[in-house]
Amino acid sequence: MENNTVHSAIRKYNRDKTRLMDILIEIQDNENHISDEAVSIISEKLELSLVDVEQTISFYHFLSKESQGKYTIYLNNSVVSNMMGRQIVAETFENEAGCKFGEVTKDGIIGLFDTACIGMSDQEPAALINGNVFIHLTPFRVKEIVRDMRAGKDLKKMHSSYLGGGQNKSEYLNSVVRNNIMRMGPVLSDDYNPGTIIMNNLPQLTPEQVIEEIKTSNIRGRGGAGFPTGLKWEFCRKAKGDKKYILCNADEGEPGTFKDRVILTERPKLLFEGMVIAGYSIGATEGILYLRYEYKYLKHYLENILEEARGKNLLGKDIGGIKGFNFDIRIQLGAGAYICGEESALIESVEGKRGEPRDRPPFPVEKGYNDCPTVVNNVETLCSIVKIMLNGGEWYSSLGTPVSTGTKVLSISGDCRYPGIYEVEWGLTITDILDMVGAINVQAIQVGGPSGSLIGPEDFDRKLCYSDLVTGGSFIIFNYNRDLLKNVVLNFTDFFIEESCGSCVPCRSMIPLFKQKLEKILSGNGVASDLEDLQSWGKLMKTNRCGLGHTAANPILTSLKNFRYLYEEKLERGKEYETGFNLKQAVSESCEATTRVPNL
Repeated sequence: MENNTVHSAIRKYNRDKTRLMDILIEIQDNENHISDEAVSIISEKLELSLVDVEQTISFYHFLSKESQGKYTIYLNNSVVSNMMGRQIVAETFENEAGCKFGEVTKDGIIGLFDTACIGMSDQEPAALINGNVFIHLTPFRVKEIVRDMRAGKDLKKMHSSYLGGGQNKSEYLNSVVRNNIMRMGPVLSDDYNPGTIIMNNLPQLTPEQVIEEIKTSNIRGRGGAGFPTGLKWEFCRKAKGDKKYILCNADEGEPGTFKDRVILTERPKLLFEGMVIAGYSIGATEGILYLRYEYKYLKHYLENILEEARGKNLLGKDIGGIKGFNFDIRIQLGAGAYICGEESALIESVEGKRGEPRDRPPFPVEKGYNDCPTVVNNVETLCSIVKIMLNGGEWYSSLGTPVSTGTKVLSISGDCRYPGIYEVEWGLTITDILDMVGAINVQAIQVGGPSGSLIGPEDFDRKLCYSDLVTGGSFIIFNYNRDLLKNVVLNFTDFFIEESCGSCVPCRSMIPLFKQKLEKILSGNGVASDLEDLQSWGKLMKTNRCGLGHTAANPILTSLKNFRYLYEEKLERGKEYETGFNLKQAVSESCEATTRVPNL
């Protein structure tokens, strides 16, 4: 039976080794694991070494060679989930299932596993069960769920109701997930007829004119790095290559971020039109939406949207009546790896490999997917492109600030009255944002997720913009009841230890040392020199290959900078420990016995 699944998956993807991820995911989803026999068959049929197949499986969180159970439960262990009551939910799962997290029940029915943020920070505690999302979990709901699993009930029938709003109620989704769109701006607004730009504007413009309009808008990539989008497109268009690609990064793995989930649910046509515009501009023939595995439940829905677009000549051949403009989009699932949010790691993953960042140069615009010129933009950026083409680059540049034009979509969660999605213009102060979401008694905010900054009240007058406080969109709010070091910083540090690709020594080895030092301080055994060690070690992180590695120590470094008093309160007063030993004294006896003088 398993061999049938393996051979079927291989045939489905035409023995294409670059589609290894799709093949592995299909086998995992159908068999709950990928056996040694499956690995051997894949290796033979795709003409890959066993090592190549094995190393891809071992890299991704949702792929496993061991059975994960008929019902595989992944319970989010992010900071927000813990804040909202995860512990009692986890304990109930263990008690009812009869096994611990990281184990499968003896009968093979239930597997319990931890996982990082699944993009549901506005409705925690949440879990993925065989790819289906369960939100707002309570001990009572857990007991119901486990009881239904024991009875062999279909997952879709385990929901007591489908409360998800908007397109979550669509026949292609039928999901309990809620959108929680609290504030729409000009990009997310629904006052737009999909296909308008493709059918009416593009036929009147050259690719170069489209790029100039994007450059006029001064839009910068919304993923956090903030590189000018128009320049990126221009570089790729001018790059040499017979084939070019547009890749959309929908792998929002930063804990506390969920804006892409909402956009993919409510504005997928806007996104896909943005990909078409980008494809036309750079001369691409194929677009790939890299969808994080946690959002796999959206795939069927999105595939239907794409099929509708093909039927309306918004995808396919001679799009919009433009002779020779042939462009289509496919969806590529990830398999659980935070590092794949970095564009070169994402490209490696799309090619069926471990998601390890590449050395640069060359940059993806010169040598990206399949060694061809490639543009990687995120979901929010591509949606903004459509509205820029509709209203003009000058209109967009009039929004926000001169340096930070346009709007930013924020994912806001934690200790606030109205968690959800907010589209705001750049330039808003942190105080304005806190007032907007109903947050009081605020001790700190994690801006930009764990890789960003933990800031306190003294920074609440700062502005959200590229010249002051920049963010990819995640805001997690903490009131004074939260233990920032123990419950926030330690959790984020664990996240980076788990998610490091391990390619660079500082990222692989130093973050565990940061954690050990933090735990020493939390236990009351820390001394002043420990704080100096943490600061000095931070400089080593800049030698990592990618931007994510550069920021892996940020939870400790930014909290130490902005909340140093919390660390100092934990230090053992009036005592300093020896951090090393006296080498000269240690070898003195041997030197005396051998009549040698130590050269130290």
